[in-house]
Amino acid sequence: MIIVLVLLCMLSLMLIGVPIAFTLGGMGLAMLILADFSPLIASQALVGSIDSFILLSVPLFLLMSNVLLKGGVGTDLFNAVQSWVGHLPGGLGIATILSCAFFAAISGSSVATAATIGTVAIPEMIARGYPRHFVFGLLAAGGTLGILIPPSIPMIVYGVITEESIVDLFMAGIGPGIFLVLMFTAYSVFFAMRRESTGQSQQRPNKASFANRYSATLRASPIFILAAVVLGGIYGGVFTPTESAAIGLISALLIVFLRRSLSLKNLHRAIVESLQTTVVIFMIIAGAKIFSKAITLYRIPQDITTLITQNIDHIGLFILVICLVLLILGFFLESISMLLIMVPVLLPSLSALGIDPIWFGIIFVIMIECALITPPVGLNLFVIQAVGKADITEVIAGVYPFIFIMFAAVIAIYFVPDIALYIPFKM
Repeated sequence: MIIVLVLLCMLSLMLIGVPIAFTLGGMGLAMLILADFSPLIASQALVGSIDSFILLSVPLFLLMSNVLLKGGVGTDLFNAVQSWVGHLPGGLGIATILSCAFFAAISGSSVATAATIGTVAIPEMIARGYPRHFVFGLLAAGGTLGILIPPSIPMIVYGVITEESIVDLFMAGIGPGIFLVLMFTAYSVFFAMRRESTGQSQQRPNKASFANRYSATLRASPIFILAAVVLGGIYGGVFTPTESAAIGLISALLIVFLRRSLSLKNLHRAIVESLQTTVVIFMIIAGAKIFSKAITLYRIPQDITTLITQNIDHIGLFILVICLVLLILGFFLESISMLLIMVPVLLPSLSALGIDPIWFGIIFVIMIECALITPPVGLNLFVIQAVGKADITEVIAGVYPFIFIMFAAVIAIYFVPDIALYIPFKM
């Protein structure tokens, strides 16, 4: 009964427009007071929620991605990739997805990935005859790679909540990230070839000469080097994820200043926007920590674990139920909020069912990726709408095939866990 009341109160507050951070924090505090627990627990939880060395990487990765976004590095990255694959069937779609993957490997942010590559790719693809809804859907979905391919801000938050190794989570994201890139590119090629077969072909760029390829790749080489430094340093044990974020930020600043592509005005905008996003994320984390402390004292996670273990004894059914719940929540909540609400409640159930938390974390991240491109609150939908000056219905119409592709990826990872677990535990 308590669980139902908590859910109803939470939904009511969100429906009347109360920000999720205040919904979670306010409900947590009210629950503590109603049960005669000391309100000091809330303040202790609030301070403890952000007193984390690992979480320092979040504002650093956000600032790095915004510096690169405002510095216009997406143009060089897209041109370099396009010079190699642009002449192939669906080549611009392939170039777009690969550019998203490379930028994801240095930013950790879905919104920054979609905005950076979208600014360059949308005009180019539309000018070459690609349907607008396909272009918008491709960019919105490609941007979601920013929170799966490491470094990933949601993975950092997940690791903090579950106390799992951030490095293991990052490494586990590589295989699924590559798998999704391949599935997205395969769909792009299929879409282009199907249009060509019906006489609606897109205009392909001419095959670039070796000199042009060399020149474009050389201009984009600092971006590739930055990705190698950030990821190689983490996986090689040279520095921690937090230290890698700091090194990445310094490297990004050097790149844009040496290229003279970032004005002081845009640097100020990058700092302010990163600060605003950081404050929102940390407020949600703080509110979720208070709520998590309250529901733990009410023994709600334990009750849910008992309910699950008594009624669900198959891992596949458990994953299916969680995926459906996350899909529904994705209509109302953004990714960090879903993560902070759901993971503390589900964590005891993982142990009871013998589910690897690293493997579950990857499935969870893919499902909250879907939340980034599902209406009405998918952030990437609005980013692409703004960048492409599009009608929101055009963007929504283009993302549905990619949502099904993500579901297919979850099914593949369920049946072949090594897609996620081979690199961190078997290499």
